[in-house]
Amino acid sequence: MDLSRALADIAAIHQQMAKGEIYRGYRPLPIAASGLIGFAAAWLQAPGLGRSDPVGFVLYWSAIAALAGFVGASEIIHNYVVHDDVAARRQTRQVVGQFLPSVLAGAIITASFVRLSAALVPLLPGLWAICFGIGTFASRPYLPRASTIIAVFYYAAGVALLWNARAEALSGWWVGGTFGVGQLMAAIVLHLQGPRGTAKGDHDQKKED
Repeated sequence: MDLSRALADIAAIHQQMAKGEIYRGYRPLPIAASGLIGFAAAWLQAPGLGRSDPVGFVLYWSAIAALAGFVGASEIIHNYVVHDDVAARRQTRQVVGQFLPSVLAGAIITASFVRLSAALVPLLPGLWAICFGIGTFASRPYLPRASTIIAVFYYAAGVALLWNARAEALSGWWVGGTFGVGQLMAAIVLHLQGPRGTAKGDHDQKKED
């Protein structure tokens, strides 16, 4: 058998096996912390920012999204760099690769709307929520079954926000509240259906096996 064909078959087998396993990289505590960042940012946002400075509103929440994303993924990054073996790193790349296109879509939509007109900014919270829901749906093969509830929540919240989008009503709670609730729900799902031990304990168990 041709060597390149054999390697391709092995890679395909690994990919199918990974799809049958729940990804253990997401941890309840960092995910919950990212949601709390959303609540705190909504509370700390200057009153009327969305109405008086729509572009400032977008920049503020873009910075908060970057911070919350880093916190939520902090343990994944740490494990990828320090603990994970080749197979675990491959699975992490697959799972992250499922979610990243929706993040990129949200960034492109945001930049395009801001460039075209500040009047489009009230639509962004709803579109952000829908993009997050799309990313969650795309990651479902690697997540607990109850993750479907999280994806549906983000979709429903996005539709509601789009339906009620008005410049005079634009609030930080549209973003921070939606994201905060969604991430806390995700943390609960991970806690109930994920592994009970810590990341280090999981790696120690692998070494013992």
